[in-house]
Amino acid sequence: MARKKFKIKKGDLVEIITGDDKGKRGVVLKVLTKRDAVLVEGCKLAKKAVKPSEKNPDGGFIMKEMPIHISNVRKVEGGAS
Repeated sequence: MARKKFKIKKGDLVEIITGDDKGKRGVVLKVLTKRDAVLVEGCKLAKKAVKPSEKNPDGGFIMKEMPIHISNVRKVEGGAS
């Protein structure tokens, strides 16, 4: 199976064009090719429960970026790349 190619890469500056975070801009943290999605810094945050571990001994809740479909973001000039 051929590998999918996207014009958006890790480190690019993108703008959210639909959804609750419409108009927000952020840097792409990760491109999820299998899901046709991207993780954008500071956008689509969700509160996730975490169990206690060595890294987080108290457990509790963290705010985590969730995937956004690649069709809902637009590349903006002036990215980190």
